[in-house]
Amino acid sequence: MRYRKVAKNRDELSILGFGCMRLPMTQERKIDEERARAQLRYAIDKGVNYVDTAWPYHAGESENFLGRALGDGYREKVKLATKLPSWMIRTREDMDYYLNGQLKKLQTDHIDYYLVHNLNGKMWQHLMNLNIGEFLDAAKADGRIVNAGFSFHGFGKDFQGIVDAYPWEFCQIQYNYLDEENQAGTAGLKYAAAQNIAVIVMEPLRGGNLGLPEPPPAVAAIWKEAPQQRTPAEWALRWVWNHPEVTVVLSGMNEEAHVEENLRIADGTLPGTLSEAELEAVAKAALTYQEIMKVPCTGCGYCKPCPSDVNIPVIFEVYNKMHMFGNTEEARFMYAIRLSGIVTGEKGFASQCVQCGECLEKCPQHIEIPDHLENAAAELEGPDLEQRVQMGKKMFNMDRSYAVD
Repeated sequence: MRYRKVAKNRDELSILGFGCMRLPMTQERKIDEERARAQLRYAIDKGVNYVDTAWPYHAGESENFLGRALGDGYREKVKLATKLPSWMIRTREDMDYYLNGQLKKLQTDHIDYYLVHNLNGKMWQHLMNLNIGEFLDAAKADGRIVNAGFSFHGFGKDFQGIVDAYPWEFCQIQYNYLDEENQAGTAGLKYAAAQNIAVIVMEPLRGGNLGLPEPPPAVAAIWKEAPQQRTPAEWALRWVWNHPEVTVVLSGMNEEAHVEENLRIADGTLPGTLSEAELEAVAKAALTYQEIMKVPCTGCGYCKPCPSDVNIPVIFEVYNKMHMFGNTEEARFMYAIRLSGIVTGEKGFASQCVQCGECLEKCPQHIEIPDHLENAAAELEGPDLEQRVQMGKKMFNMDRSYAVD
């Protein structure tokens, strides 16, 4: 495992961090604690020492899981990160309420790296009006948190102001080879590092899309002709780690193979080592993805819940894959299965959207969600949707009936 230093406290953090937003699940859609605990502890035993979670992950159960999973001495082996749910803060007292609740859920007396979650310019102004700086100072003074940071999902123009507004030890930004200009972007990465603020990177694979074992044919052709033969995930991770300004890259590992591959890549990666030819290959792949991906969705789920129960992340996942891989019939069938409630019992079709606009306020990618949902409904539903739903029921041997509007 490779490590990089945090400028302000000299902590040595593993370049690979364990993200606990997408843990393995049981058929009942609960965290598969046995597998998740084994994966987490294995990664820690192999040198991972940064573990990241947040109040809403897994419907509030991720922190509870970590409180149990980091027993038997594992808590002392890691720097634990979680986040203040900024959108739920209405008063200064709320800040202490949530932090104290998180300490209890995580079964610890301190958070090593505490982030103000999901900031943009408007949210930061709201929290400043409630004395967020005084809260962070007090929590550091009494030992409940050690280092203060923030995660950012706003416009690039707001990033520098937030960086300058408080003496942060670290920040967390979305960064990958498709997002050099999106949100904080490369400019934000370099600005934060220049202020000696450690940068934690989330979404290095853009919700897993950049790490698909079988990428779109046009992208696969680029990797095949590249000067080095690597998996798509390795290309994406190495590109992020190639930036010396990056301290930790978070990976939402939920398969044993993911853990093994990421550990292998992290063990042999140094900044500034990709050749010009390798960087050109990544740039070609980025351009190709931008040409074929319909919706820049990472599947983060911040758009949920939808008042009309539209399952926005799943719709965009299916919609993007259809356009990336060109298998229309398979995509339309998977859409019917996954969005009709056959598996989950909850119907979430794109056509259920009433264009209320609530999702527009919550999307960290600033996607025009209602417009894309309208397009997805036109391409993925159609008059034969009910027929595909019935075929899916037979396949899954379901007795319950789910009507399609």
